[in-house]
Amino acid sequence: MLGELLNTPDLSALSQWLADTPVHEVAGELTRLDGAEQATVFRLLSREQALAVFEMLDPPVQQAVLDGLRDDRHRELIEDMEPDDRARLLSELPATVATRALAGLSEAERLKTAALLGYPEQSAGRLMSPEFVSLRSSITVAAALAKVRAEGADAETVYLLPVTDEQRRLIGVVSLRQLVLADPTASIGSLMSTTVLSVSAYDDQEDAARLLAASEVLAVPVLDREERIVGIITVDDAMTVLEEEETEDQALHGATQPLGRPYLTASVLAVARSRALWLLVLIAAAALTVNVLQAFESTLEAVVTLALFIPLLIDTGGNAGSQAATVVIRAMAVGDVRFGDLPRVVWREARVGVLLGAMLAAIGFIPIALLFEPRMGVVVSVSILAICSVATVAGSTLPMLARRLGIDPAVMSAPLITTLVDASGLVVYFLVARAVLGL
Repeated sequence: MLGELLNTPDLSALSQWLADTPVHEVAGELTRLDGAEQATVFRLLSREQALAVFEMLDPPVQQAVLDGLRDDRHRELIEDMEPDDRARLLSELPATVATRALAGLSEAERLKTAALLGYPEQSAGRLMSPEFVSLRSSITVAAALAKVRAEGADAETVYLLPVTDEQRRLIGVVSLRQLVLADPTASIGSLMSTTVLSVSAYDDQEDAARLLAASEVLAVPVLDREERIVGIITVDDAMTVLEEEETEDQALHGATQPLGRPYLTASVLAVARSRALWLLVLIAAAALTVNVLQAFESTLEAVVTLALFIPLLIDTGGNAGSQAATVVIRAMAVGDVRFGDLPRVVWREARVGVLLGAMLAAIGFIPIALLFEPRMGVVVSVSILAICSVATVAGSTLPMLARRLGIDPAVMSAPLITTLVDASGLVVYFLVARAVLGL
């Protein structure tokens, strides 16, 4: 839609479309354009609309947009951004560009942004907004509402209001709903809740986001090492983090590296690069399968029929392993499973593998025995039972061990689990064949 309007000689239709379209749709269409076209669109947006659209874009797309704008519009956009969104953008820019952009800010905005950039990457301090309205427990509801009216326009949110002491230490929270419904003469201390969820500025972003999502609150205060409040994380920021983590996990689970930007804005080289490393790793892992076949070459030569069932067995084992890995990785992601649960998980998945293997073995035995011979049916059936058991145990164990070693469990992707199970499944198959067929 947006691309077609840009190609028309009269831009009035484009201007009207931009004025009538919600900012999230404009942002979505903008990611489908190249840099020059994006800059053209931004010149037609009002300052307020341009900022709203710009803050919805991913940092790589934001950088492309900035590259196509004049220096004055460039500085204007960055100056108007929320401090947390600005810090996220600057952390993605090349160091020289980020330094120049930071220097072009007003002193107040530069100090806010520099404070956020001073926290470690991927920490809650980088995610939080330093703009919030805090209250004292001694003031009245009427005074609190007056303060919200005076300062709320610049705050990230006013729906959750932290209550602090003289040293800015968090002692409670009160909601805007409570203030609106309370007696104007009541004190904040009589209304506030002292059971407060909070996170450290040095906590991991994902942990903070999951805490906020699990608690079903609109915001959570962020504290420094002295327990003083330095910012808040809102639910929309938490959703952004969880979406990014989910995208990264899906990419790793599919044996690729995350692109870090919308698909259509990534170059062909970038897409290929995101997949090349994992393909090399999987090729190296697949060499195990080749070595197993070579080791049992004499067994294959003695009974050529064994080769017919190799694809069936390795595919079954790979699928069973990837199913187990997918379920366990998701359970770890939402906090249902921890490393201490490893024995329970292994025992559970081993039983699941036996049940699945027994079902498939029973289904496969009769046709194989009739088409070939009963002993071949036994070989395949026993192999399926053993392979399914091994695959489910491996698929559930490896992601949990990866987490214990500080590795993202999603690295234990379905293709990697499948490749590793292929080799072990072939070993099981040939050993069973030797035992049953007397080779």
